[in-house]
Amino acid sequence: MHFVWGRRPDLWKTGGNSVMEQRLSGKVAIVTGSAHGIGKAAALRLARAGADLIVADIDLTGAQRTVQEILAAGGKAAAYSIDLADVSQIRPMVEEVVKNFGRIDILVNVAGLAQTKPFLEITEDEWDRVLDTNLKGTVFCIQTVAAQMIRQVPEEVRKAGRADRSYGKIVNFSSISGRRGRALQIAYAASKAAIISVTQSAALALSAYNINVNAIAPSVVPTPMWEQIERDYSRILGKETGQSMRDFIERIPLRRAASLDDIAAAVAFLCSSDSDYITGQTLNADGGFEMN
Repeated sequence: MHFVWGRRPDLWKTGGNSVMEQRLSGKVAIVTGSAHGIGKAAALRLARAGADLIVADIDLTGAQRTVQEILAAGGKAAAYSIDLADVSQIRPMVEEVVKNFGRIDILVNVAGLAQTKPFLEITEDEWDRVLDTNLKGTVFCIQTVAAQMIRQVPEEVRKAGRADRSYGKIVNFSSISGRRGRALQIAYAASKAAIISVTQSAALALSAYNINVNAIAPSVVPTPMWEQIERDYSRILGKETGQSMRDFIERIPLRRAASLDDIAAAVAFLCSSDSDYITGQTLNADGGFEMN
C-alpha cells in the first residue's frame, strides 16, 4: 500500500467559496475503481465530506493521482493497487487498511469492466473476465469488509442481534443495464443484474448489525468506460461515433447524460446518516430512464 497523508481538511471548498460540512469526519472509506471516472468522483466527494480515503484500483498510477488531488485539498488518503478479479488480493488490502487506519466505515464498489460484443461471439474467457471483476470481486469485497465492520460493532449490540444506528455503509454499483437485457452486453448486463440481487442478500445478512447495503444504477455517464462502449457500438452497428450516445440520451426523460457529480452525490447520500433507514435498495440515477 502506498500511504501519503495530508492535514487541514478545512481546505475543502465547494463552489470555490464555502467550506463543505465535514459530515463524514472520522470515517474511513474504501472506494474501488477510483483512479478514474465515477470511482474517482465518488472518492473526491467522500473526502470533501471529511472521510479518510483508500483509493483502490488496478491502475496504481491513476490511483496515486486521485490521492494527490485529495491531499492537495487537505484530505487524508492512500492509494492501493488491486485486481479485484483475483479474490486473494482482497483480504491483504483490508488488513493493511485496518493496520494503518484502524477501522473501515464505508465501502464503495465501483470497479468494473464493460464489454460490448454480439451475443454469439462471446467466449468463455471473456465471460469469466467480466463476471470475475464485476460480480465476484464485489461479492468478496463486501464479505471481507463486512466482517471487519462487524468486529467494530460493540459486543452488546452483536449479542442483541439488532442495532439502533448504522455501523457501516456499503454502496455497490449496478447499472440500468442490470434492469433489462442487452443484446450486445450479455456479460456486463448479467453481472449488473446480479449486483442488484447481491445487494439485497447482503442487506438481509447484515441487517442485525445495521450495516446498510445499497446500490446505484447509473445510465449514461461520460467516462472512459462509456467512450469505449461508444466506440464499440459505432464499430458493430456502423454508426457515426457519438451517435449511439445521442440516441440513448433522447430516450432519457431529463434529456441529458449524468454528470460525475450527479453520481457522486448519490454515493455521498447513501454513505451518510441520511440513509440510515435505507437498505437493500438500488437507486436508479438515470434521469428517469428506468422507473422501477
